Amino acid sequence: MNLAAATNESLANASNVLIYSSMAVYTLAFFAHIAEWVFGSRSKVGRTAAALSAPRADAGAGASATATKTQAGGTAVLERPKVVTRSATGTRDVPDGPGAAGGTFKGDLWGRIAVSLTTVAFLVEASGVATRALSVERAPWANMYEFSITFSTVAVGSYLVLLALKKNVRWIGLPLVTTVLLDLGIAVTTLYTDSDQLVPALHSYWLWIHVSTAILCGAVFYLGAVGTILYLFRDSYENKVASGGTPGKFASSVMERLPSAASLDTFSYRINAAVFPLWTFTIIAGAIWAGDAWGRYWGWDPKEVWSFITWVAYAAYLHARATAGWKGRKAAYLALIAFACWLFNYYGVNIFVSGLHSYAGV
Repeated sequence: MNLAAATNESLANASNVLIYSSMAVYTLAFFAHIAEWVFGSRSKVGRTAAALSAPRADAGAGASATATKTQAGGTAVLERPKVVTRSATGTRDVPDGPGAAGGTFKGDLWGRIAVSLTTVAFLVEASGVATRALSVERAPWANMYEFSITFSTVAVGSYLVLLALKKNVRWIGLPLVTTVLLDLGIAVTTLYTDSDQLVPALHSYWLWIHVSTAILCGAVFYLGAVGTILYLFRDSYENKVASGGTPGKFASSVMERLPSAASLDTFSYRINAAVFPLWTFTIIAGAIWAGDAWGRYWGWDPKEVWSFITWVAYAAYLHARATAGWKGRKAAYLALIAFACWLFNYYGVNIFVSGLHSYAGV
């Protein structure tokens, strides 16, 4: 074994150690996020529940800022409660919940610890991805193992960027870390592939462009999917409270701390709408690369077909958002179907379907 090969093998081993180390830190972050939810106070949660269940002073008044009523020949002006967010259907104005920490110092402390641990795990995992790239002397996403570890790194990085921009997204922390641990667990146990060189078809600068944008799109689509799922739960909760129902203690404890259904719906829409043009570019870049590698831009390969199906599904979702009768839950279901198409395009096509994109194995 020459010196270069020995060096590459050492780097590959170092990459594996870093990925396993990041999993250990993510596990600590997972428990810290759990602690944030457990120790969060119910005080602000109680006020949120009261705001959800209180009758609106301007019920039936439409968009007017005030409502009036006659009292003993005079007119008393009832001030409209402050509007925090508006639901997709325009039927409810409810405040956002206080977050997993519940507005208390103890809960917030655990939340900050969780975010700090997530940041450390992200840096360790990113180092593992970079080390993997050095060991193979190419882009570190030529097979499913490399794609998976890079995908989870980008997903966590996107979350941390949103936090750095002061966005109210700390509620994503627990589902994100949980999913990342599952993703890395599958990657190191089932999808692991030894460092190897590329097949001729992948020797192109388009590998850096096409696959990197696909990873970024998938990571952001994932954040949008989390927001959509939580929107559906929170919307059901708000509907039950508004109709006079009494949710269970566990449901109340969780749902009342989340942003309102309107905020979650808006978050998911903005995330998906922002990344959709990049997904369009990803497909175009893949077609150009196919023209260079195989002499044709489009051949209805399974990967190409499902990339297009995913594009159509997200286009349908965005169109539904602009159509009055399809806003809210109907559009949310379309968003989840679109993300399911993306997941199948990655896992299902790569594992169960043979095609021109099957050259890299798992």
